Amino acid sequence: SDLKRTYWLIVCIAIVIVFSVQAAIPVIAQKTPFTDIEGNTHKEAIETLYAEGIVFGATRNKYEPNAIATRGETAKMFAKALQLDTINVKNPNFKDVPTSHAYYGEIAALANLGIVSGENGSFRPNGNFKRSHAAKMLTLGFALNKASSIDSKFKDMPEHRDTALYIQTLINYSITQGTTATTFSPNQGLTRGHVATFLYRTMNALRDDLNITTVE
Repeated sequence: SDLKRTYWLIVCIAIVIVFSVQAAIPVIAQKTPFTDIEGNTHKEAIETLYAEGIVFGATRNKYEPNAIATRGETAKMFAKALQLDTINVKNPNFKDVPTSHAYYGEIAALANLGIVSGENGSFRPNGNFKRSHAAKMLTLGFALNKASSIDSKFKDMPEHRDTALYIQTLINYSITQGTTATTFSPNQGLTRGHVATFLYRTMNALRDDLNITTVE
């Protein structure tokens, strides 16, 4: 009947309105359980990447932004950021990363892609994650336009050319400002807070489709 058709028309319109209103509501970033990031310079990066499931706490309610990140936990953060398959992986056969290791899948996935490597058959998952490691992993993992020459204000650039070029790449993308105005401190351990910020800046640079010109 006409009355029944009118009724169902009203119901359909109401459903459309409800879904339209819901779609217009902005997604609110997930509040972190961390009690130690208030006032920290890395707070925005930590909160944003936590909401995206990329970074995680050192404990249930502590992020420990000033603690030096380990190679293992950083591998997990990078694998999450790169959305890698950490299940179907080939074993890189690191002596200190058995298949039962908490970060085995993430380390293996990164190693399979040549983003990380070990030394003398070991990965050292509990070792300190260095700032130079971050430069390499960010450049290779996110396929950044690798610098072709060095033009840096930093006086402590590594003699190893590839490592220096990875660092220069981060400079070109404005991902790093260094530890001081004239130093990058490549062998210094990177804090958990800085890992979040480096990932955050890199992902934002790619999301914004920045056109970075390599220094010639």
